[in-house]
Amino acid sequence: MPLPFLPGNSVNKHLGKERFHKSQHFDYSKGAPMLVGSEKPGIGGELLVGQKIQPKYSVLPKGEGSDIPSWVAFDKQVLCFEAYFQEVVPEKHDETYRIRKCRIFFYLEDGTIQVVEPEYKNSGIPQGTLIRRHRIPLPPPDDDQFYNVYHFNINQQMVLYSRAFMVTNCDPFTKNFLSKLGVRLNAPANAPEDPYSNLREQMEKSMKPLRPYERYDTLKQFLDHDRNVLRFNCFWDDTENMFGDPRELIMHYFLADDTIEIREVIYPNSGRDATPKFLGRSKLPKHAPNPKQQPGEITGRTVLNVFSSKGQGERYILDSLKTGAVHQEFYKDCDLTLGGEVNVWGRRVVICDCDNFTKDYYRSKYGIEDFTPVQYKAPPAPKPPRPVPPYNGFGSEEDSLCSCQGLLPKPPQKDFRKLMEKDRHGLESNVLRFHAKMLSADPIDRDRLFVISFYLSDDTISMFEPPQRNSGVLGGKFLERGRVKKPGQELFKSEMSEYFSAQDLYVGATVNLNNQRFQLLDADEYTFNYMEHHAEEFPKANVGSIFSKLRSISEERQTEIRQFLALSDPGNTGFIPYESFRGLLVGMECGLSEHEVMTLGRCFSEREQPEADVSLMLAVAQDYLRKKHFETFPDMARAFTHQDKHRTGHLSTKETRTICKAFQLPLAEDLLRALLNKFTEAEEIDYHAFLAGINWRENPAPPVLPDDTLKFDVNWSFQTSSPAVKNVNYSAMLEDMFSTNNIDPTTATST
Repeated sequence: MPLPFLPGNSVNKHLGKERFHKSQHFDYSKGAPMLVGSEKPGIGGELLVGQKIQPKYSVLPKGEGSDIPSWVAFDKQVLCFEAYFQEVVPEKHDETYRIRKCRIFFYLEDGTIQVVEPEYKNSGIPQGTLIRRHRIPLPPPDDDQFYNVYHFNINQQMVLYSRAFMVTNCDPFTKNFLSKLGVRLNAPANAPEDPYSNLREQMEKSMKPLRPYERYDTLKQFLDHDRNVLRFNCFWDDTENMFGDPRELIMHYFLADDTIEIREVIYPNSGRDATPKFLGRSKLPKHAPNPKQQPGEITGRTVLNVFSSKGQGERYILDSLKTGAVHQEFYKDCDLTLGGEVNVWGRRVVICDCDNFTKDYYRSKYGIEDFTPVQYKAPPAPKPPRPVPPYNGFGSEEDSLCSCQGLLPKPPQKDFRKLMEKDRHGLESNVLRFHAKMLSADPIDRDRLFVISFYLSDDTISMFEPPQRNSGVLGGKFLERGRVKKPGQELFKSEMSEYFSAQDLYVGATVNLNNQRFQLLDADEYTFNYMEHHAEEFPKANVGSIFSKLRSISEERQTEIRQFLALSDPGNTGFIPYESFRGLLVGMECGLSEHEVMTLGRCFSEREQPEADVSLMLAVAQDYLRKKHFETFPDMARAFTHQDKHRTGHLSTKETRTICKAFQLPLAEDLLRALLNKFTEAEEIDYHAFLAGINWRENPAPPVLPDDTLKFDVNWSFQTSSPAVKNVNYSAMLEDMFSTNNIDPTTATST
C-alpha cells in the first residue's frame, strides 16, 4: 500500500545531489525579451518535461584499432543511394505526374545529407542540387533529431522536408559499409517509368533516319596535323598579258584539312597594292575552272528510288555506290613537288622552293631527297658601292661617318659586349700596365719614366708620369685616357683610321703616341699573366710561336747553343742565370723581342716570390691618410662589426673592400689591394688588425722617406709584386724545343 503523499512520507529527490545551478533560458535579442534556451536543461542539469537528450557527436563508431574521432576516420567517405520521387504535374494534358530520379549522398564524417538530381537535356525544369549539404532533421514529431546512418536502407521511403523519396539501390561501398554496421539490407527495387520521358524518347527516335548517314571522320587528321603547314615559294609568269610581269607567290598547304592559301610577295615601290591574299584558304580543284553545276547536282550523298504516296509519305534509299555523283579532284600534298605546276584557277604556277619543315615532311613520308630549287629569276645585281666622303675634321671619325649614313644622325655604337666582359670586376682590373721611357735627344727627357695603362674594355690608353725629385719636370697625368691613332696615317681620308690595340704593346716595343716615341721597358705581373693566359690573342706571349722561331735556326747554331749552355753551367745542375740566358737569345739574332725572351724565361724559370715589406706599406698608407686628414676609424670599426653577423672578427675580401670604398678611404687602388692581400687568411680578412695597421692616430708608424712614398705611389707594382726570375731551367727547355718527338709548339706549357 503506497504511503500518502504527505510531508515526511515522500522520498527527497535532492538527497545526494550536489549541482543546483539553473540554466539561463531568457535573454534580450535586438532589444526584446525572448526565450533563447529552449534546449537547455533544468535545475542541476536535469531534463525538463518532454525534453530529450540530443547527441553532440556522430553516432558512428570510432576507427577500428585507433582512438581517432569519426570525422578523421571517415574523412572523404560518402554513402551513395539511388532514389526517386513523384511530382504532380497539374494543368497539363501530356502528363499528370513526373518521376524524377536523384541520388542521396550521406557524408560519414559529419552526418550531413545532400540530394542531387542529374541534369537531362531539354527537360525544362531546374535540376542539379535539390538539397544542399547539411544535417536534415527527422519528420515530426521527431524533428528535434537528425538523420543518421541507421535510418538508411534500400527499398524504403524517406521523408526529407515533406517530400517522400523512395530509395531503390546503392553502390557496392555503401552495401559493404552498412553490412559491417549490422544493417540488414532489403532487396533492391526498380524505379517506375516516366510516361512523358518515354514519349520524348519515341519522338527523338522518330526524327532519326532508319539508315545512318555516311560519316566523314576528319578529326584524326586535324589532331595529328593541326598547325602543321607546308610552305612553298612559287612563280607565276604573267608577261603574256598586257602590263603583266613575273609574280612571286608563297603557297601554304594546311595538312589539317588539305586546304591551300596563296599570298603574293609585294616588294616596296613595286607599284602594286598590298592585297592580303592572292587566293583564300580553300580546297584547290585540279581542273579549274569547271563548268557551273546546277543547284543540287553536287551533293555529299546520292538518293535512289524516290517516291511518295498519300498514305505512307515519302520514301528514299541512300546510294552507297554514289551512282551518277559528280566527283572533283583536289590537290593533295603528294601533288606538290619542286618544279611541278599547279593550276590555280587557270593560272600556271610553278613551285620553285620550300622551307626546311616541308623538306623534312617529304623526306620522312615520301622518301624524297632531291630538293634542288628552281631558278626562276636572275640573281640580283650587286649593289653599287656607296662612297664615303673624307673626314672633315669635326668631331671623331665615327661620329662624322654616322652623319653620312642617314638623314637622322645617330651616335656611334659601342661594343657593349666587350665593355661588359672586359670591364673591372672585383680584383680583375682588365688593365695592362707597362713601364716606359721617352726616346728623345734631349738629355732631360731621356731620363723621364712613364706608366702606360691600356684598358681592354674600350681599347683606350692613358699615361702617367711619376714625379722625380730634382728632375725639373712636373709629374702627373701625361696623356688623357682615350684611343690613340697609329702614326703615318692621312688625316682627311674616307677609310677609318687604325688605333693602337693590345697586341701592339709588349715589352721592348717602340710606340709612337701622338708624335712622341716611347720604349716599353717592363710590365706588371698582372699584364704578364693575362697575356700568357690569352696566348692566342698575344703572339709575343705564345710559347708555341717562340719555339717555332727557335726551331728554324740551323744545326750549327743549335750546337753552339748547347755548348754555351754547358759552359754556363759547370756544375751540370740544369739551371743558368737569367742574364746569361737573355744574352744568349739576344745574341742569336733569331728575331725574338724582349717580351718573348721574358716569356720564355718565365715559362722555364725558378721563380721566387719576394716578400713585400708590410711595415713599409702600412707606413706609406698612414702617410697618405695623415695628409688627407682621414680620421673616421671608429665609424669604420662600427661598420665592420655591424657587417660581421657572427662576431668572428673576420670578413670576406669583397665586404672589406666595399666598406673601404663606402668610407672613401684615400688610398691608391693597387696599394689597397696589396694591403688586403697581406691581411687575408683563408679568403677572409682580420679587420681588427687591418684597422689597427692603418690607424695613424692610435698606432703611428715611423716616418717614411719621399722615395719610398714615390715608389708605392705609382711604380710599386713593378718592383714589389712581380716575382723575380733568377734561374732558368734550360735542360727542360732544350728537351721541349729540340726533342726528336717534335712536340707541337702550341701544346707547350709552363713548368
